[in-house]
Amino acid sequence: MYLRQLNITNFKNLEQVNLSLSPGLNCFIGDNGEGKTNLLDAVYYLSMAKSYFHQPDSQVIRHGEGFFMLQGFYERNGAEEQLSCGVKKGEGKALKRNGKQYERLADHIGFIPLVMVSPTDSVLITDSGEERRRYLNSLISQIDREYLDSLIRYNHALMLRNKLLKQSGSIDRDMLDTLDTQLSEYGQKIHEKRKHILESMAPYFTMVYAVVSGNKEDVQLPYRSDLSKESLYALLKQSFEKDKLLQHTSVGIHRDDVEMQMGEHPIRRVGSQGQQKTYLLALKLAQFELYKKHSGIAPLLLLDDVFDKLDMARVEHLIQLVAHNGFGQIFLTDSNKTRLDAILASVGSEHALFRVKNGEVETLNVLHTADDETE
Repeated sequence: MYLRQLNITNFKNLEQVNLSLSPGLNCFIGDNGEGKTNLLDAVYYLSMAKSYFHQPDSQVIRHGEGFFMLQGFYERNGAEEQLSCGVKKGEGKALKRNGKQYERLADHIGFIPLVMVSPTDSVLITDSGEERRRYLNSLISQIDREYLDSLIRYNHALMLRNKLLKQSGSIDRDMLDTLDTQLSEYGQKIHEKRKHILESMAPYFTMVYAVVSGNKEDVQLPYRSDLSKESLYALLKQSFEKDKLLQHTSVGIHRDDVEMQMGEHPIRRVGSQGQQKTYLLALKLAQFELYKKHSGIAPLLLLDDVFDKLDMARVEHLIQLVAHNGFGQIFLTDSNKTRLDAILASVGSEHALFRVKNGEVETLNVLHTADDETE
């Protein structure tokens, strides 16, 4: 699967961009703030119907304009697929596949599998467990519709329980028990799927980290959950008096966390910037492998400014890993032309090189492989 043609209108600082893309490596060179990341976010938007950076649609529309429109023409399993997504100010979002609008945006999630790596991913290490739960939910929702449905239902029941706990006077115990039952049912499903996914990713995650780091450090990806020790229904009953005082639910899968460790310690405390970036790269490439095994399709891989903070040895290991191991179509941004030229020379496979400046994109060259030239 790959994105053959990308058309962008009024998306962030990109007024009008029309790109013919390589099915291999697509490199975007330019200074910071010129629009490289926005290009990758447009590709992400067509897969996930939202910005990677949690921006409201009103902030995605180019300043001074009233709408944005994205179009992507894909080759998927031997067939052409056309996706379009647009937003007008004051109106809803329209996402279409081959001209037919989706009734629910959730029905599109996972159709074009995609993994993005960005400098903003550092919040997964440095911030609270909420960021890691958001990442885990997004990861699993792309491949498991039942998980997404359970998560929606769990969050709705949690909202109602918290609202009940905030009421003055006596609490309706029958309603509380109904909500506890619902939270327990959906929470158990979510817990089991999270645990299974992380266990499935762990071997590939540790392998990738070892390859990129040169076997220099030992890393783990443990999962912490209240449900590891007892059923959620029992925990909710035990915590009722505390929850009533706090006026919110203090136990459940909404408090789960992924403990990102190097050795026996949190990597946020003992890891250098390069080690933390390597950890996140390994995590995202393990996600890529998970999607590939699940769907039989290599996801799109978006690498935004991944080389900063990495020494050249790790850069070389990373490029060799993604260029020669069935990673499919890759989108890569960098501000260092000399480094990017060296990377492209070492890869030698099909690629396209673009320069991004002030929201405009210029095609510099397209290198086809020998096999492509003989077809």
